[in-house]
Amino acid sequence: MTKRIGVLTAGSDCPGLNAAIRAIGKAASGDFGMELVGFQDGFEGLVHNQVLQPGLSGILTLGGTILGTSRETPRELLVKGQSTDMTDAAIRTYQEHNLDALVCIGGLETQESAYHLSQKGLNVITLPKGVDNDVAFTDVTIGFDTAMGIATEAIDRLHSTAHSHHRIILVEVMGRRAGWLTLGAGIAGGADVIILPEIPYDIQKIVNAIIERNRSGKRFSIVAVSEGGISKDTVDFFARSKNANHRIRNGEAAHRVDEQLTEIENRLGGSTIYLANRLKKFTGLDTRITILGHLLRGGAPSAADRVLATNLGTACVKLIHQRQYGVMLASRDGDVLGVPLEQVIGKQKQVPLNHAWIESARLVGTNLGD
Repeated sequence: MTKRIGVLTAGSDCPGLNAAIRAIGKAASGDFGMELVGFQDGFEGLVHNQVLQPGLSGILTLGGTILGTSRETPRELLVKGQSTDMTDAAIRTYQEHNLDALVCIGGLETQESAYHLSQKGLNVITLPKGVDNDVAFTDVTIGFDTAMGIATEAIDRLHSTAHSHHRIILVEVMGRRAGWLTLGAGIAGGADVIILPEIPYDIQKIVNAIIERNRSGKRFSIVAVSEGGISKDTVDFFARSKNANHRIRNGEAAHRVDEQLTEIENRLGGSTIYLANRLKKFTGLDTRITILGHLLRGGAPSAADRVLATNLGTACVKLIHQRQYGVMLASRDGDVLGVPLEQVIGKQKQVPLNHAWIESARLVGTNLGD
């Protein structure tokens, strides 16, 4: 009996998703004689049984995803304006189509949703994607290389206008919890200052670095900022607040207040406008902000992303043929291997402070805000 594979893309879009869909579909129908069933708009399509037979011809170079995507999850899906657990509906769709496996391509939340479905008895395999490169246990995610190239080109272009007007230009790059994209693009684009979520910045040290550049005749500065960058003063303030909280509360009450403080702290991270205003005040230099935002998710995937997506997609089909489920396909040291989903969920891959990229940035004179 012909095996049937379901496939969906969930969470944010990014370049390389279509290359992954193509790889899964071609490998499945070619060497293994399997049939592909696509679901529209992520888990929402799985829940509502919205099927699309994906055409695989000509999609290798296309950005976005031909299947569509959404941030909805089976456990928290909006139904008539209310967040509803629709896991049973997702399972019914899986069974109705007589699927042998479901492939979920997505980031952190997608890995968690896929694990939830696997715990309910579905045969699930995932592929990691995301421009932030923050999925644990894989060296790189689908879409990261393309986004880094786009961010680098943007920094390259901003150099000329910054130099012409003797300005400080802040370039905000995606990465609320992990600074891989900002760090890579900042190094490649020759940013003078790189601000990461992993390294709370000291405004005075950034100011001193920029003033020193001016004194040496370099009358402009490029600051690459992760959207999750946060000041040391802010981090210290919330650390003191949490310590005070534990002095007056304990147990569950202290835990609840800690969670509220953490939520507020997370919202304060990434205030690029605030940082720009402080730099202008302390340096006396004109400042401008460029927010790259969703631009980083658009366009055709790079060659590296096409190769990565193809490798992960074909390896995924081989695992389905071998009846190995409940894993995420990871790229590790040039190889592809399956990592159990229970090891992946609840974890986020941040930039280690001793990473070679950080060391390289420091050695070429880049200020990291600390």
